[in-house]
Order: sequence, then structure tokens, then C-alpha cells
Amino acid sequence: MKMDYHLHTEFSDDSREPMENQVERAIELGFREICFTDHVDYGVKNDWSDGNIKYRIGDGVGKPEGSLDPIANVDYPLYFEKLRLMKKMYGDRIEIKQGLEFGMQTITVDKYEKLFARYKDELDFVLLSIHEIDNKELWTMDYQRERSWKEYNEGYYNELYQVMKIYKDYNVLSHLDLIVRYDPQGRYPFEKVEDQVAEILKLAISDGKGIEINTSSWHYGLDDTMPSRQILKLYKDLGGKIITIGSDGHTTRYVGDHFEDAVSILKEIGFTHIAGFTKMKPQLHEI
Repeated sequence: MKMDYHLHTEFSDDSREPMENQVERAIELGFREICFTDHVDYGVKNDWSDGNIKYRIGDGVGKPEGSLDPIANVDYPLYFEKLRLMKKMYGDRIEIKQGLEFGMQTITVDKYEKLFARYKDELDFVLLSIHEIDNKELWTMDYQRERSWKEYNEGYYNELYQVMKIYKDYNVLSHLDLIVRYDPQGRYPFEKVEDQVAEILKLAISDGKGIEINTSSWHYGLDDTMPSRQILKLYKDLGGKIITIGSDGHTTRYVGDHFEDAVSILKEIGFTHIAGFTKMKPQLHEI
């Protein structure tokens, strides 16, 4: 069953792709199920309802050069309204699930607790990501440039683990080794963080959570999957069974990208199923 469980739209501050374009592209590619997971990053972005929205120039994915990008979280009422419209328009051709990607920090957990309480009845799926630490973003290198190679790699995994210990209203850890995407020194040796990663995976498994294989590793030109095959194998060896496949597509170009490659790799490692979600509950589908 072809499913893409990590898609972005015009409701994310780094995309301008209309939701209907993403749906139509997924249908064209033969996908049976998709989940939209637009961005929420408290600490570095405000909600639209808070006002005081700031803008930055031309750093969004799939946007014209020099365009203004709002630094804001999802406009939740409009987002869920449009998701309902998409289901009415396309529901006879594809299953559309309602998700969000929580870019969490230990210092912002309370905001996500309130957000989830407000919209839990609307949500099928929540990704947990670490995009920034102490309000310093990874993709801009603000977090890394102040630290050594060892410090920022170990700091990244420690932040994820600390968030996981105190926040449980999520389903899947998104692009678990994301720090690799923004590391100018290359891939930090796995053996140096293996114990940290093992503890993260053990906690996820004991909490009934999963991980994703994020296929953006191909278009970012990484030297391995995201997370790496070593992490995927460790998750399997520790007893992990819940895994989603997500393109992290911010434009139609990347909807469902390298899905078959991801399936092949999962099979090689020994996985037999991928997961979809309804109302925060997993359903496993044979691959």
C-alpha cells in the first residue's frame, strides 16, 4: 500500500504548494493514503492568532526568489477547514489524514500540551521533530556554530531524549538523525552516539511510538537513509515495529519521492509492515 506520511503545504512557512496540488499529485502517482503534517515550531515562530507575525526573504522551499515568507505556525482553523474540504473533494480516490509536525524543544513543551488538548479530536497523526534547540535553529547553523562537532551532535540527541521523557502526545519520531542534513563536517561516527540513540529508541518502543524513514535523504544528497540504516536496524533489533514512510515533500516534485526505494530497504532490514494512523492509533499494512 503506497502511503506518504510527511507532506507540507501552503500552511507551512517553508512551502507555498496548495494542498490540492499535493493531493492530485499523490493520486496521479497511485498513492492510497497521505497525511499532511504542516509545521509548528514554538519558540521561533508565533501562532497567527498571536499577531506580531514577522517575515523573512526568500528562504522557503518551492518559493520564488526574493519572496516573503511568514515566520508563523499553521493557521489551525483554516488548516483543518481545508483538510475537510480536501476529503470532500478527493475522498473517493484517496484517504487523507490530518496531521501536524511538532518541532519541539524542552523549553516549549507546555505550548504543545495546550495545542494538542485544543485540537486532539482533529488529529490522526503527530510527528515529533527537533528543528531547533534553545531557540537556535539547526538549518541556519545557529545551534551548531557555537559548539564542537561532538557537542552539537550529542546535544541534538540529548534534546530529543529529554523532550520524549516529558511529552507523549505524538506518534512517530521524524527524521531521527536530522542533524546529519545540516552538518558541514559530514556524518558524525555512529558509534559515538549509538548509546544515546539506543536509549531514544527504547523509550519510543516502550511508549508505543514509532519512527519514520524520511526519503528527503535522496534529494538532499545524503550518503545514507534518514535515519541511517544503522538506526533502522537498531530499531528493528530492539523490537520496534511502527514505521512510516514520508517524503517530507514541500512541493509536488517530491510527493512520494523514492517510496519504492524506502520499501526495499525496509524489507532488506527485516521489516514486514509500514504504519498508517487514524485518530492517533496505528494500523499496520504489509509491504
